[in-house]
Amino acid sequence: MKISQFLQKDSIIADLKAKDKKGVIDELALTISKTTKTSAKTITRILLEREQLGSTGIGGGIAIPHGKLDLTESIIIGFGLSKKGIEYESLDNRPVHIFFVLLTSENSTGGHLKVLAQISKLLKTDEFKKGLLSAQSVDDIYEIIMEKDEEF
Repeated sequence: MKISQFLQKDSIIADLKAKDKKGVIDELALTISKTTKTSAKTITRILLEREQLGSTGIGGGIAIPHGKLDLTESIIIGFGLSKKGIEYESLDNRPVHIFFVLLTSENSTGGHLKVLAQISKLLKTDEFKKGLLSAQSVDDIYEIIMEKDEEF
């Protein structure tokens, strides 16, 4: 399952302003809410509830905050980039720079896992991560993701 099917340019932040975990989730939720029928407050609540189970900061400067909610769409993907890095309680205790947000409907399990697998495949490529970290705009980020997504 391709990320390109679900990621919209309007759900990408090229330069996150947040300085902590709660702030980055709020900022990402607000941006994603503008492309969905779900409020930023609801998205924030769902993502923070998931974080209470354990950090989605997987290490290597990457976090994949995710959650399930009542969506009309099957899957929503958002992306955020922090040049400075954000303390996120990651598994390796290092700051996070790359954030992929994944929201799926309550009854979507297969799709959720397929998209997570695709994101994981892309993030295993150093070239892909370096490209994202050096991106200067939403257009750059979108292009990098779309190009690599097509390769897999």
